[in-house]
Amino acid sequence: MLSHPIPPLYDEHSKILILGSFPSVKSREQQFFYGHKQNRFWRVMAQVLDCAVPETVEQKREMLLSHHIAVWDVIASCEITGSSDASIRDVTPNDLSQILNCADIHAIYTNGGKAQQLYQKYIFPVTGREAVALPSTSPANAGYSLERLVAAWRMIREEL
Repeated sequence: MLSHPIPPLYDEHSKILILGSFPSVKSREQQFFYGHKQNRFWRVMAQVLDCAVPETVEQKREMLLSHHIAVWDVIASCEITGSSDASIRDVTPNDLSQILNCADIHAIYTNGGKAQQLYQKYIFPVTGREAVALPSTSPANAGYSLERLVAAWRMIREEL
């Protein structure tokens, strides 16, 4: 059983919450979200927010918080093989109340189908808050080009 090693990124000004499923091996090693070089999250967000692509963890934090975006994951702990969402089982969900009680979150988005499925199963019944599913930025989602991802993720910009 693996426990989520990364604290949520948010502050009292956060308006958007983006939830992944569970950190990849690379993200767990780096102790920050979307740490795999092939994951397109940071490139997508930079284009959506009209910013330079952040390189360091500090730049990534600053980009998200300065645009009022919070990031965390649906899962607090689970069994997982490597970084494969398909292998996730024995899920314990994260408690989102610390974010939802601190920040005025206007919209919740999930990064990929597995995050959406787990959100609907574990989090929606507790919060009653709908989440909008966005296509995964993972390299495993080869069917989506960077351009298609940016086009889909642009709806976040409208919420800000």
